Amino acid sequence: MAKNITPRKENYSQWYLDVIAAGQLADYAPVKGCMVVRPSGFAIWEAMQSRLDRMFKETGHVNASFPLLIPKHFMEREAEHVEGFSPECAVVTHGGGKELEEPLMIRPTSETVIGHMYSQWIQSYRDLPVLINQWCNVLRWEMRTRLFLRTSEFLWQEGHTAHETEEEAQIETLQMLEIYRVFQEEYLAIPVIKGIKSESEKFPGALSTYSVEAMMQDGKALQSGTSHNLGQNFAKAFEIDFLDRNNNQKYVWTTSWGVSTRMIGGLIMTHSDDDGLIIPPKIAPIQVAIVPIFNNDQERRETLDFAEVIANRLKEKIDQLQIKIDSSDNLRPADKFFHWIQQGVPVRIEVGPRDVKKRSAIVARRDIREKDAVPVEQITQHVVNLLEKIQQKLFERALNYRKENTRTASSYEEFKEIISNQGGFISAHWDGSKKVEAQIKKETKATIRCLPLENNTEPGKCMVTGLPSAQKAIFAIAY
Repeated sequence: MAKNITPRKENYSQWYLDVIAAGQLADYAPVKGCMVVRPSGFAIWEAMQSRLDRMFKETGHVNASFPLLIPKHFMEREAEHVEGFSPECAVVTHGGGKELEEPLMIRPTSETVIGHMYSQWIQSYRDLPVLINQWCNVLRWEMRTRLFLRTSEFLWQEGHTAHETEEEAQIETLQMLEIYRVFQEEYLAIPVIKGIKSESEKFPGALSTYSVEAMMQDGKALQSGTSHNLGQNFAKAFEIDFLDRNNNQKYVWTTSWGVSTRMIGGLIMTHSDDDGLIIPPKIAPIQVAIVPIFNNDQERRETLDFAEVIANRLKEKIDQLQIKIDSSDNLRPADKFFHWIQQGVPVRIEVGPRDVKKRSAIVARRDIREKDAVPVEQITQHVVNLLEKIQQKLFERALNYRKENTRTASSYEEFKEIISNQGGFISAHWDGSKKVEAQIKKETKATIRCLPLENNTEPGKCMVTGLPSAQKAIFAIAY
Protein backbone atom coordinates (compact mmCIF):
# COMPACT_ATOMS: atom_id res chain seq x y z
CA MET A 1 0.00 0.00 0.00
CA ALA A 2 1.27 3.49 -0.89
CA LYS A 3 2.67 5.45 2.03
CA ASN A 4 1.75 8.78 0.40
CA ILE A 5 -1.94 7.93 -0.11
CA THR A 6 -4.60 7.70 2.61
CA PRO A 7 -6.68 4.51 2.21
CA ARG A 8 -10.18 5.06 0.83
CA LYS A 9 -11.86 3.38 3.79
CA GLU A 10 -10.02 5.65 6.21
CA ASN A 11 -10.78 9.02 4.58
CA TYR A 12 -12.18 9.07 1.05
CA SER A 13 -11.85 12.84 0.58
CA GLN A 14 -8.20 12.81 1.59
CA TRP A 15 -7.58 9.72 -0.55
CA TYR A 16 -8.87 11.66 -3.57
CA LEU A 17 -6.54 14.59 -2.93
CA ASP A 18 -3.61 12.26 -2.24
CA VAL A 19 -4.12 10.46 -5.56
CA ILE A 20 -4.05 13.82 -7.36
CA ALA A 21 -0.85 14.79 -5.56
CA ALA A 22 0.83 11.41 -6.15
CA GLY A 23 -0.12 11.49 -9.83
CA GLN A 24 1.10 15.10 -10.12
CA LEU A 25 -2.19 16.09 -11.74
CA ALA A 26 -2.96 19.47 -10.16
CA ASP A 27 -2.12 21.85 -7.35
CA TYR A 28 -3.75 24.78 -5.58
CA ALA A 29 -3.23 28.22 -7.14
CA PRO A 30 -2.37 31.40 -5.19
CA VAL A 31 -5.94 32.62 -5.80
CA LYS A 32 -8.33 30.88 -3.44
CA GLY A 33 -10.57 28.36 -5.17
CA CYS A 34 -8.45 28.14 -8.32
CA MET A 35 -6.14 25.34 -9.42
CA VAL A 36 -3.04 24.82 -11.50
CA VAL A 37 -3.41 21.83 -13.83
CA ARG A 38 0.02 20.23 -13.99
CA PRO A 39 1.41 18.59 -17.17
CA SER A 40 0.24 15.08 -16.21
CA GLY A 41 -3.29 16.34 -15.50
CA PHE A 42 -3.35 18.52 -18.60
CA ALA A 43 -2.26 15.56 -20.74
CA ILE A 44 -5.39 13.70 -19.58
CA TRP A 45 -7.50 16.77 -20.41
CA GLU A 46 -5.89 17.02 -23.86
CA ALA A 47 -6.68 13.34 -24.50
CA MET A 48 -10.30 13.94 -23.51
CA GLN A 49 -10.46 17.12 -25.57
CA SER A 50 -9.04 15.59 -28.76
CA ARG A 51 -11.46 12.67 -28.73
CA LEU A 52 -14.52 14.72 -27.88
CA ASP A 53 -13.57 17.36 -30.43
CA ARG A 54 -13.46 14.69 -33.12
CA MET A 55 -16.91 13.44 -32.08
CA PHE A 56 -18.32 16.97 -32.22
CA LYS A 57 -16.90 17.62 -35.68
CA GLU A 58 -18.21 14.29 -36.97
CA THR A 59 -21.72 15.59 -36.20
CA GLY A 60 -21.19 18.87 -38.06
CA HIS A 61 -20.07 21.17 -35.25
CA VAL A 62 -17.25 23.68 -35.64
CA ASN A 63 -15.10 25.53 -33.09
CA ALA A 64 -14.95 29.26 -32.43
CA SER A 65 -13.82 31.57 -29.63
CA PHE A 66 -15.87 34.17 -27.77
CA PRO A 67 -14.76 36.85 -25.27
CA LEU A 68 -13.99 36.24 -21.61
CA LEU A 69 -15.67 39.54 -20.61
CA ILE A 70 -19.42 40.07 -20.97
CA PRO A 71 -21.25 43.43 -20.57
CA LYS A 72 -23.30 43.35 -17.38
CA HIS A 73 -26.53 44.29 -19.16
CA PHE A 74 -26.20 41.15 -21.33
CA MET A 75 -26.47 38.99 -18.21
CA GLU A 76 -29.54 40.94 -17.12
CA ARG A 77 -31.49 40.43 -20.33
CA GLU A 78 -32.51 36.85 -19.48
CA ALA A 79 -34.01 37.16 -15.99
CA GLU A 80 -33.96 33.50 -14.94
CA HIS A 81 -30.40 33.10 -16.20
CA VAL A 82 -29.00 36.06 -14.26
CA GLU A 83 -30.86 35.03 -11.11
CA GLY A 84 -29.28 31.58 -11.30
CA PHE A 85 -25.74 32.82 -11.89
CA SER A 86 -25.53 36.17 -10.07
CA PRO A 87 -24.13 34.74 -6.79
CA GLU A 88 -21.29 33.11 -8.76
CA CYS A 89 -20.30 36.04 -10.99
CA ALA A 90 -17.06 37.97 -10.73
CA VAL A 91 -17.37 41.60 -11.85
CA VAL A 92 -14.69 43.83 -13.40
CA THR A 93 -15.25 47.48 -12.48
CA HIS A 94 -11.91 49.05 -13.46
CA GLY A 95 -9.68 48.82 -16.52
CA GLY A 96 -6.69 50.84 -17.67
CA GLY A 97 -6.60 52.62 -14.33
CA LYS A 98 -10.13 53.99 -14.72
CA GLU A 99 -13.59 53.00 -13.60
CA LEU A 100 -15.50 51.41 -16.45
CA GLU A 101 -18.70 53.02 -17.70
CA GLU A 102 -20.37 49.63 -17.49
CA PRO A 103 -19.13 46.75 -15.31
CA LEU A 104 -18.06 43.59 -17.12
CA MET A 105 -18.80 40.04 -16.01
CA ILE A 106 -16.14 37.35 -16.29
CA ARG A 107 -18.07 34.64 -18.10
CA PRO A 108 -19.64 31.95 -15.92
CA THR A 109 -20.96 30.58 -19.24
CA SER A 110 -21.39 32.16 -22.66
CA GLU A 111 -25.07 31.94 -23.61
CA THR A 112 -25.50 35.72 -23.45
CA VAL A 113 -22.56 36.90 -25.54
CA ILE A 114 -23.06 34.09 -28.05
CA GLY A 115 -26.76 34.95 -28.21
CA HIS A 116 -25.81 38.54 -29.05
CA MET A 117 -23.49 37.42 -31.85
CA TYR A 118 -26.04 35.00 -33.26
CA SER A 119 -28.52 37.88 -33.50
CA GLN A 120 -26.02 39.62 -35.81
CA TRP A 121 -25.24 36.54 -37.92
CA ILE A 122 -28.65 34.94 -38.41
CA GLN A 123 -31.05 36.65 -40.83
CA SER A 124 -32.75 33.84 -42.74
CA TYR A 125 -33.61 30.16 -42.43
CA ARG A 126 -30.75 29.66 -44.89
CA ASP A 127 -28.34 30.65 -42.09
CA LEU A 128 -29.55 27.79 -39.92
CA PRO A 129 -28.59 25.64 -38.19
CA VAL A 130 -25.61 27.25 -36.46
CA LEU A 131 -23.55 24.55 -34.72
CA ILE A 132 -20.67 26.10 -32.74
CA ASN A 133 -18.54 24.84 -29.87
CA GLN A 134 -15.78 26.55 -27.94
CA TRP A 135 -13.05 25.22 -25.65
CA CYS A 136 -12.34 27.79 -22.96
CA ASN A 137 -12.12 28.65 -19.28
CA VAL A 138 -14.98 30.04 -17.17
CA LEU A 139 -15.18 31.55 -13.70
CA ARG A 140 -17.80 30.83 -11.05
CA TRP A 141 -17.11 32.16 -7.57
CA GLU A 142 -17.36 28.90 -5.64
CA MET A 143 -17.27 28.99 -1.83
CA ARG A 144 -16.38 25.34 -1.26
CA THR A 145 -13.86 23.99 -3.74
CA ARG A 146 -12.15 20.70 -4.48
CA LEU A 147 -9.56 20.05 -7.20
CA PHE A 148 -11.19 19.21 -10.55
CA LEU A 149 -14.66 18.66 -9.04
CA ARG A 150 -15.50 22.23 -8.11
CA THR A 151 -13.12 25.15 -8.59
CA SER A 152 -13.78 28.83 -9.23
CA GLU A 153 -12.02 28.72 -12.59
CA PHE A 154 -12.13 25.60 -14.72
CA LEU A 155 -11.65 24.39 -18.27
CA TRP A 156 -14.53 23.12 -20.32
CA GLN A 157 -16.23 23.03 -23.68
CA GLU A 158 -19.55 24.72 -24.30
CA GLY A 159 -21.57 24.04 -27.41
CA HIS A 160 -24.18 26.58 -28.55
CA THR A 161 -26.52 25.91 -31.44
CA ALA A 162 -29.42 27.68 -33.14
CA HIS A 163 -32.18 25.90 -35.08
CA GLU A 164 -35.12 26.59 -37.31
CA THR A 165 -37.63 24.45 -35.40
CA GLU A 166 -38.34 23.19 -31.90
CA GLU A 167 -38.01 19.61 -33.11
CA GLU A 168 -34.51 20.22 -34.49
CA ALA A 169 -33.40 21.78 -31.21
CA GLN A 170 -34.69 18.78 -29.24
CA ILE A 171 -32.94 16.35 -31.60
CA GLU A 172 -29.70 18.30 -31.10
CA THR A 173 -30.11 18.30 -27.31
CA LEU A 174 -30.52 14.52 -27.16
CA GLN A 175 -27.83 13.89 -29.78
CA MET A 176 -25.22 15.71 -27.67
CA LEU A 177 -26.38 13.89 -24.55
CA GLU A 178 -25.80 10.62 -26.36
CA ILE A 179 -22.32 11.74 -27.44
CA TYR A 180 -21.51 12.38 -23.78
CA ARG A 181 -22.80 8.92 -22.86
CA VAL A 182 -20.73 7.24 -25.53
CA PHE A 183 -17.61 9.18 -24.56
CA GLN A 184 -18.00 8.51 -20.85
CA GLU A 185 -18.68 4.81 -21.29
CA GLU A 186 -16.45 3.89 -24.24
CA TYR A 187 -13.45 6.08 -23.48
CA LEU A 188 -13.55 6.84 -19.76
CA ALA A 189 -15.06 3.43 -18.90
CA ILE A 190 -17.55 5.20 -16.64
CA PRO A 191 -21.14 3.87 -16.80
CA VAL A 192 -23.69 6.68 -16.77
CA ILE A 193 -27.45 7.12 -16.58
CA LYS A 194 -29.05 9.48 -19.09
CA GLY A 195 -31.98 11.49 -17.81
CA ILE A 196 -33.85 14.76 -17.58
CA LYS A 197 -33.38 17.09 -14.64
CA SER A 198 -36.20 18.20 -12.38
CA GLU A 199 -37.38 21.82 -12.64
CA SER A 200 -35.38 22.73 -9.54
CA GLU A 201 -32.17 21.24 -10.92
CA LYS A 202 -32.33 22.46 -14.52
CA PHE A 203 -30.00 25.10 -16.01
CA PRO A 204 -31.13 28.71 -15.34
CA GLY A 205 -33.14 29.89 -18.35
CA ALA A 206 -33.47 26.46 -20.00
CA LEU A 207 -36.67 24.86 -21.21
CA SER A 208 -35.27 21.50 -20.11
CA THR A 209 -31.93 20.11 -18.97
CA TYR A 210 -30.62 16.61 -19.55
CA SER A 211 -27.60 15.04 -17.88
CA VAL A 212 -25.46 11.95 -17.61
CA GLU A 213 -25.00 10.82 -14.00
CA ALA A 214 -22.23 8.57 -12.71
CA MET A 215 -21.64 6.82 -9.38
CA MET A 216 -18.29 7.23 -7.65
CA GLN A 217 -16.62 4.60 -5.43
CA ASP A 218 -18.03 6.21 -2.28
CA GLY A 219 -21.59 5.87 -3.62
CA LYS A 220 -22.02 9.58 -4.33
CA ALA A 221 -23.24 10.86 -7.69
CA LEU A 222 -21.30 13.01 -10.11
CA GLN A 223 -23.04 15.00 -12.81
CA SER A 224 -20.69 14.27 -15.70
CA GLY A 225 -22.22 16.30 -18.53
CA THR A 226 -25.30 18.36 -19.34
CA SER A 227 -27.28 19.22 -22.46
CA HIS A 228 -29.86 22.01 -22.40
CA ASN A 229 -32.82 22.73 -24.64
CA LEU A 230 -33.06 26.51 -24.19
CA GLY A 231 -36.27 26.83 -26.19
CA GLN A 232 -36.69 30.43 -27.36
CA ASN A 233 -35.85 32.11 -24.05
CA PHE A 234 -32.42 33.37 -25.08
CA ALA A 235 -33.57 33.96 -28.64
CA LYS A 236 -36.25 36.38 -27.42
CA ALA A 237 -33.93 38.04 -24.89
CA PHE A 238 -31.29 38.67 -27.57
CA GLU A 239 -33.62 39.08 -30.57
CA ILE A 240 -32.22 36.14 -32.52
CA ASP A 241 -34.88 36.05 -35.20
CA PHE A 242 -34.96 35.04 -38.85
CA LEU A 243 -37.12 35.10 -41.94
CA ASP A 244 -38.66 31.64 -42.33
CA ARG A 245 -39.54 29.71 -45.47
CA ASN A 246 -42.91 31.53 -45.66
CA ASN A 247 -41.33 34.99 -45.22
CA ASN A 248 -42.50 35.25 -41.62
CA GLN A 249 -40.25 36.57 -38.86
CA LYS A 250 -39.56 33.85 -36.26
CA TYR A 251 -37.33 33.32 -33.25
CA VAL A 252 -34.74 30.57 -33.44
CA TRP A 253 -34.62 27.62 -31.04
CA THR A 254 -31.32 27.27 -29.18
CA THR A 255 -29.38 24.66 -27.21
CA SER A 256 -26.23 24.56 -25.14
CA TRP A 257 -24.22 21.63 -23.79
CA GLY A 258 -20.96 21.12 -21.92
CA VAL A 259 -18.49 18.98 -20.02
CA SER A 260 -15.47 20.12 -18.03
CA THR A 261 -12.28 19.12 -16.22
CA ARG A 262 -14.69 17.68 -13.65
CA MET A 263 -14.44 14.54 -15.81
CA ILE A 264 -10.88 14.08 -14.53
CA GLY A 265 -12.25 14.00 -10.99
CA GLY A 266 -14.80 11.43 -12.11
CA LEU A 267 -12.09 9.34 -13.73
CA ILE A 268 -10.08 9.33 -10.49
CA MET A 269 -13.01 8.47 -8.24
CA THR A 270 -14.37 5.74 -10.51
CA HIS A 271 -11.23 3.69 -11.17
CA SER A 272 -8.30 4.55 -8.90
CA ASP A 273 -7.18 2.53 -5.87
CA ASP A 274 -5.14 2.95 -2.70
CA ASP A 275 -1.87 2.87 -4.68
CA GLY A 276 -2.87 5.75 -6.94
CA LEU A 277 -4.28 6.59 -10.31
CA ILE A 278 -5.75 4.10 -12.79
CA ILE A 279 -6.45 5.43 -16.29
CA PRO A 280 -8.43 3.53 -18.97
CA PRO A 281 -6.21 2.80 -22.00
CA LYS A 282 -8.39 4.69 -24.49
CA ILE A 283 -7.88 7.96 -22.64
CA ALA A 284 -4.43 7.42 -21.10
CA PRO A 285 -1.82 9.94 -22.31
CA ILE A 286 0.74 7.13 -21.94
CA GLN A 287 -0.58 3.62 -22.54
CA VAL A 288 2.67 1.71 -22.14
CA ALA A 289 5.68 2.51 -19.97
CA ILE A 290 8.83 0.48 -20.72
CA VAL A 291 11.23 0.31 -17.79
CA PRO A 292 14.80 -0.88 -18.51
CA ILE A 293 16.57 -2.40 -15.48
CA PHE A 294 20.36 -2.14 -15.33
CA ASN A 295 23.32 -2.08 -12.93
CA ASN A 296 26.12 -0.75 -15.13
CA ASP A 297 26.70 1.14 -18.38
CA GLN A 298 26.81 -1.97 -20.55
CA GLU A 299 23.50 -3.27 -19.16
CA ARG A 300 22.08 0.22 -19.56
CA ARG A 301 22.89 0.25 -23.29
CA GLU A 302 21.63 -3.31 -23.82
CA THR A 303 18.32 -2.86 -22.01
CA LEU A 304 17.66 0.55 -23.56
CA ASP A 305 18.33 -0.85 -27.04
CA PHE A 306 15.99 -3.78 -26.35
CA ALA A 307 13.35 -1.37 -25.02
CA GLU A 308 13.60 0.54 -28.32
CA VAL A 309 13.10 -2.71 -30.25
CA ILE A 310 9.93 -3.46 -28.26
CA ALA A 311 8.65 0.11 -28.62
CA ASN A 312 9.15 0.08 -32.40
CA ARG A 313 7.37 -3.29 -32.69
CA LEU A 314 4.39 -1.91 -30.77
CA LYS A 315 4.24 1.35 -32.73
CA GLU A 316 4.34 -0.48 -36.07
CA LYS A 317 1.26 -2.55 -35.23
CA ILE A 318 -0.78 -0.32 -32.90
CA ASP A 319 -1.96 3.02 -34.29
CA GLN A 320 -1.40 6.11 -32.13
CA LEU A 321 0.00 4.09 -29.23
CA GLN A 322 1.68 6.39 -26.71
CA ILE A 323 4.83 4.79 -25.24
CA LYS A 324 7.30 6.11 -22.70
CA ILE A 325 10.74 4.52 -22.20
CA ASP A 326 11.94 5.32 -18.69
CA SER A 327 15.67 5.89 -19.17
CA SER A 328 16.18 7.57 -15.78
CA ASP A 329 18.97 6.26 -13.57
CA ASN A 330 18.24 8.08 -10.30
CA LEU A 331 15.72 5.58 -8.91
CA ARG A 332 15.79 1.93 -7.95
CA PRO A 333 13.76 -0.38 -10.24
CA ALA A 334 11.06 -0.87 -7.58
CA ASP A 335 10.70 2.91 -7.24
CA LYS A 336 10.45 3.28 -11.01
CA PHE A 337 7.72 0.67 -11.15
CA PHE A 338 5.79 2.38 -8.39
CA HIS A 339 6.11 5.76 -10.12
CA TRP A 340 4.29 4.39 -13.18
CA ILE A 341 1.74 2.66 -10.95
CA GLN A 342 0.89 5.99 -9.31
CA GLN A 343 0.73 7.68 -12.72
CA GLY A 344 -1.96 5.17 -13.71
CA VAL A 345 -0.27 3.93 -16.89
CA PRO A 346 -2.30 0.88 -18.03
CA VAL A 347 0.62 -1.36 -19.07
CA ARG A 348 4.18 -1.51 -17.81
CA ILE A 349 6.91 -3.54 -19.54
CA GLU A 350 9.98 -4.44 -17.50
CA VAL A 351 13.21 -5.25 -19.35
CA GLY A 352 16.34 -6.51 -17.54
CA PRO A 353 19.61 -8.12 -18.72
CA ARG A 354 18.12 -11.62 -18.40
CA ASP A 355 15.13 -10.56 -20.50
CA VAL A 356 17.48 -9.28 -23.21
CA LYS A 357 19.21 -12.65 -23.35
CA LYS A 358 15.92 -14.57 -23.44
CA ARG A 359 14.38 -12.10 -25.94
CA SER A 360 11.35 -11.62 -23.69
CA ALA A 361 9.94 -9.08 -21.23
CA ILE A 362 7.74 -8.90 -18.15
CA VAL A 363 4.38 -7.29 -18.98
CA ALA A 364 2.36 -5.92 -16.03
CA ARG A 365 -1.19 -4.56 -16.06
CA ARG A 366 -2.07 -1.71 -13.72
CA ASP A 367 -5.69 -2.52 -12.93
CA ILE A 368 -5.33 -5.96 -11.29
CA ARG A 369 -1.53 -5.98 -10.92
CA GLU A 370 -0.88 -9.21 -12.84
CA LYS A 371 2.45 -9.91 -14.59
CA ASP A 372 3.38 -12.24 -17.46
CA ALA A 373 6.66 -13.13 -19.14
CA VAL A 374 6.11 -12.64 -22.88
CA PRO A 375 8.49 -13.48 -25.79
CA VAL A 376 9.28 -10.42 -27.90
CA GLU A 377 7.68 -12.06 -30.98
CA GLN A 378 4.35 -12.25 -29.15
CA ILE A 379 4.50 -8.99 -27.24
CA THR A 380 2.59 -6.83 -29.73
CA GLN A 381 -0.51 -9.03 -29.80
CA HIS A 382 -0.27 -9.52 -26.05
CA VAL A 383 -0.30 -5.76 -25.43
CA VAL A 384 -3.17 -5.25 -27.91
CA ASN A 385 -5.26 -7.85 -26.10
CA LEU A 386 -4.25 -6.53 -22.69
CA LEU A 387 -5.28 -2.93 -23.44
CA GLU A 388 -8.68 -4.15 -24.64
CA LYS A 389 -9.11 -6.33 -21.55
CA ILE A 390 -8.19 -3.50 -19.18
CA GLN A 391 -10.61 -1.07 -20.85
CA GLN A 392 -13.46 -3.59 -20.66
CA LYS A 393 -12.58 -4.72 -17.13
CA LEU A 394 -12.63 -1.17 -15.78
CA PHE A 395 -16.07 -0.51 -17.29
CA GLU A 396 -17.50 -3.81 -16.03
CA ARG A 397 -16.09 -3.25 -12.55
CA ALA A 398 -17.64 0.23 -12.35
CA LEU A 399 -20.96 -1.00 -13.77
CA ASN A 400 -21.14 -3.87 -11.29
CA TYR A 401 -20.40 -1.49 -8.44
CA ARG A 402 -23.24 0.78 -9.56
CA LYS A 403 -25.66 -2.15 -9.84
CA GLU A 404 -24.70 -3.41 -6.39
CA ASN A 405 -25.24 0.05 -4.92
CA THR A 406 -28.50 1.00 -6.64
CA ARG A 407 -31.56 0.27 -4.54
CA THR A 408 -35.30 0.84 -4.67
CA ALA A 409 -37.26 2.56 -1.92
CA SER A 410 -41.06 2.22 -1.69
CA SER A 411 -41.45 4.38 1.43
CA TYR A 412 -39.80 7.53 2.76
CA GLU A 413 -38.64 5.72 5.88
CA GLU A 414 -36.94 3.09 3.77
CA PHE A 415 -35.40 5.84 1.65
CA LYS A 416 -33.93 7.62 4.69
CA GLU A 417 -32.56 4.37 6.08
CA ILE A 418 -30.77 3.59 2.80
CA ILE A 419 -29.30 7.09 2.51
CA SER A 420 -28.08 7.06 6.10
CA ASN A 421 -26.60 3.57 6.19
CA GLN A 422 -25.82 2.47 2.65
CA GLY A 423 -25.78 5.42 0.25
CA GLY A 424 -25.54 4.91 -3.48
CA PHE A 425 -28.36 5.52 -5.96
CA ILE A 426 -31.98 5.15 -4.90
CA SER A 427 -34.78 4.66 -7.38
CA ALA A 428 -38.04 5.98 -5.94
CA HIS A 429 -41.32 7.53 -6.96
CA TRP A 430 -41.79 11.30 -6.49
CA ASP A 431 -44.93 13.32 -7.13
CA GLY A 432 -43.16 16.06 -9.13
CA SER A 433 -43.57 18.88 -6.59
CA LYS A 434 -40.74 21.27 -5.75
CA LYS A 435 -41.91 21.32 -2.14
CA VAL A 436 -41.41 17.57 -1.68
CA GLU A 437 -38.09 17.70 -3.57
CA ALA A 438 -36.87 20.47 -1.24
CA GLN A 439 -38.04 18.53 1.83
CA ILE A 440 -36.11 15.44 0.77
CA LYS A 441 -32.97 17.49 0.16
CA LYS A 442 -33.23 19.29 3.51
CA GLU A 443 -33.86 16.14 5.53
CA THR A 444 -31.47 13.73 3.77
CA LYS A 445 -29.08 15.86 1.61
CA ALA A 446 -30.12 13.68 -1.34
CA THR A 447 -31.15 15.32 -4.59
CA ILE A 448 -32.91 14.12 -7.70
CA ARG A 449 -30.06 13.36 -10.08
CA CYS A 450 -32.37 12.77 -13.02
CA LEU A 451 -35.53 11.13 -14.29
CA PRO A 452 -34.03 8.34 -16.43
CA LEU A 453 -34.88 8.33 -20.11
CA GLU A 454 -34.79 4.54 -20.34
CA ASN A 455 -36.41 1.64 -18.46
CA ASN A 456 -38.28 3.77 -15.96
CA THR A 457 -41.85 4.36 -17.10
CA GLU A 458 -43.66 2.32 -14.48
CA PRO A 459 -46.24 4.54 -12.67
CA GLY A 460 -46.62 4.43 -8.91
CA LYS A 461 -47.11 6.56 -5.80
CA CYS A 462 -44.79 9.18 -4.33
CA MET A 463 -42.83 7.75 -1.40
CA VAL A 464 -43.48 10.92 0.64
CA THR A 465 -47.02 12.04 -0.20
CA GLY A 466 -48.63 8.94 -1.71
CA LEU A 467 -49.75 11.01 -4.71
CA PRO A 468 -49.55 9.56 -8.24
CA SER A 469 -46.10 9.43 -9.83
CA ALA A 470 -45.50 8.82 -13.55
CA GLN A 471 -42.02 7.34 -13.12
CA LYS A 472 -39.23 6.79 -10.64
CA ALA A 473 -36.44 9.31 -10.12
CA ILE A 474 -32.80 8.58 -9.30
CA PHE A 475 -31.83 10.12 -5.95
CA ALA A 476 -28.34 10.38 -4.46
CA ILE A 477 -26.05 12.58 -2.44
CA ALA A 478 -23.93 14.33 -5.06
CA TYR A 479 -20.67 16.14 -5.49
